[in-house]
Amino acid sequence: MIKKAMEEALNEQINAEFLSAYLYLSMSAYFNSLGLAGYANWMRIQHQEELAHATRFFDYLNERGGKVRLTPIGEVQIDFNGVVDVFERTLVHEQIVTGLINRLMDIAMHESDHATKSFLQWFVDEQVEEEANVEQILHNLRLIKGEGQGLLMMDRELQARVFVDPFAGAKA
Repeated sequence: MIKKAMEEALNEQINAEFLSAYLYLSMSAYFNSLGLAGYANWMRIQHQEELAHATRFFDYLNERGGKVRLTPIGEVQIDFNGVVDVFERTLVHEQIVTGLINRLMDIAMHESDHATKSFLQWFVDEQVEEEANVEQILHNLRLIKGEGQGLLMMDRELQARVFVDPFAGAKA
């Protein structure tokens, strides 16, 4: 049985993951409105990853005997100031998510919840990768000043990204 503090924190994380998915879907729609299908695809994949994360937390909490409490998802931004702005906001968002995951790990350590600590380690590692990926895209966008042929070349490159469920076949 999971302790109350951990249950509450995991429920907050489920909501945060759904909010992230919603934000990335909004960003995908924004890129579609600009005719940038590759950038839209990249954000759509982010959306799918966040849904997978939310589901993983959901399943884990159920497996540990906790009660899942789904709460309303907050409103997300729909208008942006170009491609660079979107990825700057994405980086800030991922840094916030990293803080949330670290908070969960702190609670698990404080509660001596070794099972949850083990479960969370994947997410700690994932956040390092997420931030690095966004930083690399942002670096490249800044090099090309977010415009011109470089923007279109990156759009084609990002179109090739496909969703791979990191938890396919995994048990909570």
